[in-house]
Amino acid sequence: MRISLFIAAAVLLAACATPPPGVGTVRDDVLRTWGLPTARYAMPAGAERLEYATGPYGRTTWMIDVDAGGRVTQARQVLNEAEFMQVQIRAAGGMTTDELLRWIGRPGEVRHGGWQGGQVWSWRYPTNDCLWFQVSVTDSGAVTSGAYGIDPRCDAPNPRR
Repeated sequence: MRISLFIAAAVLLAACATPPPGVGTVRDDVLRTWGLPTARYAMPAGAERLEYATGPYGRTTWMIDVDAGGRVTQARQVLNEAEFMQVQIRAAGGMTTDELLRWIGRPGEVRHGGWQGGQVWSWRYPTNDCLWFQVSVTDSGAVTSGAYGIDPRCDAPNPRR
């Protein structure tokens, strides 16, 4: 089991250090270079989105779109404020957890939503402000809102609290 964990960690680290594939790259070359994705999502017209997440403490998630012919059409790092703004806009108009996962990938942390129920999903991302992006999800799978919060990893213990 330790060997499997070591191999999985090595593959993820290699993917982090590997430049994103260019448009037109063959899907098999992506898999050979980046390894197995952390998730796969079906897209329209037989296309597929490959997710390469570095969570829970990683701050990048690459989404690599491959068309029905097996060629890369785009590759983008989705953990950034521009993508989060799109999540906030879409949440206001109605977004499901499936759509959220296809958009920015699996969260680094999921916790119970407290007295309101549901869950809060959180993503770390590259920032100097030690923030993370959080999304509220209902028990029925609807995304209701998204906002920034202080990453608890940055909140140093304080004996006076």
